[in-house]
Amino acid sequence: MSNQDFSPQVGQLVRIVQGRDSGQFALVVKILDERFVVLADGDKRKFDRPKKKNIHHLEFFDYVSPEVQNSIMETGRVTNSKLRFALLKFVNEHVTDLKKGELN
Repeated sequence: MSNQDFSPQVGQLVRIVQGRDSGQFALVVKILDERFVVLADGDKRKFDRPKKKNIHHLEFFDYVSPEVQNSIMETGRVTNSKLRFALLKFVNEHVTDLKKGELN
């Protein structure tokens, strides 16, 4: 993320590293400018009341949810259940792999 040409994508998964919600995962639902994005997780932060965050306070993953990205591109909205599903899918597949790797 230290690259000057890095740009977040709609539907990209992030981990919040600073602030009240630190340690939690969320998805980018809107890009405001080169410094701020809008996040939602479908549970605590619903799509209707997302959180504006500075990109320097986030850890970006190389995972973009196609369901969330397509829904936002086509209709401008995404359901909270799709957000929860995308987060759960990523956490089940990737975060458990990280924990298994740490144990070996």
